[in-house]
Amino acid sequence: MELNEKQKQLFKKDSIESLYPEYYLIKINRFNDIAKDTLDEWIYFLKNEEIKENFTAKGLKEAEEKLSLMKLPEDEQKAYEHYKDDLRYQASMFESSFGDGYHEGEAVGIEKGIEQTTKAIALKLIQQGATIEIIAAVTGLSANAIEHLSQ
Repeated sequence: MELNEKQKQLFKKDSIESLYPEYYLIKINRFNDIAKDTLDEWIYFLKNEEIKENFTAKGLKEAEEKLSLMKLPEDEQKAYEHYKDDLRYQASMFESSFGDGYHEGEAVGIEKGIEQTTKAIALKLIQQGATIEIIAAVTGLSANAIEHLSQ
């Protein structure tokens, strides 16, 4: 099959192959867990669901964060989504109330509100029996801060 002249002009391509994306199948179960380049780092991550400290592939840290959230139990995922919604709501209220002319004191109040919300979510996760690592991934709090809250 070939493109006719009208199709070549319409799609601005010379061949059918250039119209469609190219796909590669990677058999990760055959991967030997030795990362020589950034593609290997991604394959390692997909196979083992972890990232070594020396990995530098672009987007890998963000993927790990998403994966850690997906691994959370359903109730903790809902708590995290509620937390994110609350942050968006607070940002929206702040922007609609103060616009670009906010004062430094008002910004501090917003930060304190966010901090209180974060701590409240961390306490709920502690009560649900979540590990310190999961709570830190969800809230961004340090392990010390979480241990302090649990006491």
